[in-house]
Amino acid sequence: MQELVNKAAIWLKNSLDYEFSDAQLLELALTHRSAPGDNNERLEFLGDAVLDFVISEVVFRTHPNAPEGDLSRLRASLVNDAALAEIAAQLGLGEHLYLGGGERKSGGHRRDSILADALEAIFGAVYLDTGFDAARHVIQKAFGQRLHEFPDVADLRDPKTRLQEWMQARQMGLPDYELLSVTGKAHRQTFEVSCSVKKTVTNGHGMTRRNAEQSAAEDMLVQLESGESE
Repeated sequence: MQELVNKAAIWLKNSLDYEFSDAQLLELALTHRSAPGDNNERLEFLGDAVLDFVISEVVFRTHPNAPEGDLSRLRASLVNDAALAEIAAQLGLGEHLYLGGGERKSGGHRRDSILADALEAIFGAVYLDTGFDAARHVIQKAFGQRLHEFPDVADLRDPKTRLQEWMQARQMGLPDYELLSVTGKAHRQTFEVSCSVKKTVTNGHGMTRRNAEQSAAEDMLVQLESGESE
């Protein structure tokens, strides 16, 4: 185990320019709950809070005129599991995770949720090891250019919101959503929902009613926007 911790420490120094004073914190941050002993879930909880604050501050300072809703969407685009897993994978974090036998065999070192949680656990461990400024430095190092190249806020709005805004801008009122069917067993249901705008109707499917509505709204937007451009 000590050899693995030493390798992880070298990796962390090279990738994020940080050396732990307490190597046990690094070991804990890299230990998934499938491995025996203590795991990184508590550190992940702490790191999530530190990360949210750091990214909130960056988004707040770089978008001085953005309303709260846009700030929240920008932050969410940076700290969601998919974004964190991408960063973790690019850093090579998965190679240093301590996983139980089952997770190792099933490719847990590549699973988005495990990678994202471990990255947040590292942020939490750095905070405990040296303090907030060090954690901020590591987070900024990990995110790199992502903190300077932000997506268009309009692209971050969910389809239902974008459809509603599109219609309101044209004084068309609001779309109508209707639940058409629910199929499958209770733990694995599929919802079908329709979205109606005047005589145009689209259908959407999803594992939740909300997801089905988003799917139907996305298709409705495509139809309305293509019809407007003709």
